[in-house]
Amino acid sequence: MDRTETHDAELPKAEQTGSGQPDRGQDQAEPREGSRLYKEIVEWIKALAIAGLLVFVIRWFLFAPFIVDGPSMQPNFETGERLIVNKILYDFREPKRGEVVVFHVPEENRDFIKRVIGVPGDSVRLEGDDLYINGVKFEEPYIREAIERARAAGEPAFNLGDDFPNAIVQESTVPEGMILAFGDNRRNSKDSRMIGFVPLENVIGRADFVFWPIGKIGFIDHSAPVPAAE
Repeated sequence: MDRTETHDAELPKAEQTGSGQPDRGQDQAEPREGSRLYKEIVEWIKALAIAGLLVFVIRWFLFAPFIVDGPSMQPNFETGERLIVNKILYDFREPKRGEVVVFHVPEENRDFIKRVIGVPGDSVRLEGDDLYINGVKFEEPYIREAIERARAAGEPAFNLGDDFPNAIVQESTVPEGMILAFGDNRRNSKDSRMIGFVPLENVIGRADFVFWPIGKIGFIDHSAPVPAAE
């Protein structure tokens, strides 16, 4: 009888102790919370690293900003305007007539922005304000405004002379692997008439988007020259 009472008295003690280590769960809570914080920090570092890598790839391989400097592309582009240049497009195809491109000029050690006028195989001739491609007279809608404004003032739109005035571009047929590029403001543009044909490997990309100033935000028009109406 005494043994039974002793056994029953010990039962509450066993219930209190449970596994014998009642405080161990609390001791493990703090390390678990610290581990969660560590994992969150690691995930943030990974996310920032990936974002930085994406910015690097986009900046150097896909797109790049460009600041217009000078009057050569007026009236369509003004000094200080900021553009986005598509650097990957010409990895898949060659530039087309009318496209606004940015290219590097090693002799100048700087980048130019101009419009493609002739592509490989094109025979290009200028007679005053008139552009001829492969013997056909073409109109240039992207500079019609500049031409009309100059003519209204009683002055020639472009001070070009006959054909190409510079010896570098005596041959008017665009060679393979080259483009012919002019500024929209032909009276005040240093372009293929002075620097010669532009090698395709020097073309950085196509100017696709204006992001500054705010009032001019939008995609760039790449209208090609069109045959003049007879």
